[in-house]
Amino acid sequence: MKGEYELRVWLVINEFLKTEKFNEIYKMLTDALYERGYTVEIKTNAQLIYNGDTFINDVGDLPDRVIFWDKDILLARFLEKIGLKVYNSSFSIEMSDDKALTYTLLKKNNIPTPETVFCPMTYENIGYKNIEAFIEPVAKKLGFPFIIKECKGSFGKGVYLAENLHSAKNIIENTNKPLIFQKFIKECMGEDIRINVVGKKCVASMLRKSKDDFRANITLGGTAFDYEPTEQEKALALKCASAFDLTFGGIDILRTNNGPVICEVNSNAHFKSIYDCTGVNVGEEIAKII
Repeated sequence: MKGEYELRVWLVINEFLKTEKFNEIYKMLTDALYERGYTVEIKTNAQLIYNGDTFINDVGDLPDRVIFWDKDILLARFLEKIGLKVYNSSFSIEMSDDKALTYTLLKKNNIPTPETVFCPMTYENIGYKNIEAFIEPVAKKLGFPFIIKECKGSFGKGVYLAENLHSAKNIIENTNKPLIFQKFIKECMGEDIRINVVGKKCVASMLRKSKDDFRANITLGGTAFDYEPTEQEKALALKCASAFDLTFGGIDILRTNNGPVICEVNSNAHFKSIYDCTGVNVGEEIAKII
């Protein structure tokens, strides 16, 4: 579809991640772009095959803008290399997608976040051995219970609560993935805030609560409530978005007794739940600024 602005946009998605949940988001984005009169084409990462210098298949006319709704960082970097305007940038996606990198960037920018300890690296075909060598000093530093997070994961999956030394060892023994350990903040049990930032504005926010889980994710049974963040919470979300160079994103905040802290940063934050909760279509806000 070609509109009055004649701006050509690619929406880049993952070839292997096509579920109803994701398809809803893609439709909301494309509808918002069409409404602004843009020419929109959905491309999967399997349709954009490259050798480091050029595409090796026919991809048609190159776009004026790319909305990169995937985590294929190498592809995002290649699109940037050939001069395309990519939102979010490969830097933003990389730093948001890896929780260890997220923590290092938050600390670099003096942005408050739960106390975190890095897990020693292992190899996928080996897993974690001699766990006592590192888990005991971690437990001494963070206390029980503490949070164990796989460095990559979404919707609360790969996030565990270690109640004691036995459960910590059991969690670690059953994964071979990169991990971080974080202090558990009791007053935030089963609760967080999601603030969607677009451009330099907080455009929508919700309070998520779970009665049955320490995680507040809607996918895991949490309930969303329309929420007006405080000025301090909004300022923190905007500072975080700026540090990560996010054109758009979802910032998860914990309301601790010592003030708000960043829990996680999402470069490709799903926004159907926040639309259902608040009536704000984040896709329309994204379409306005690209």
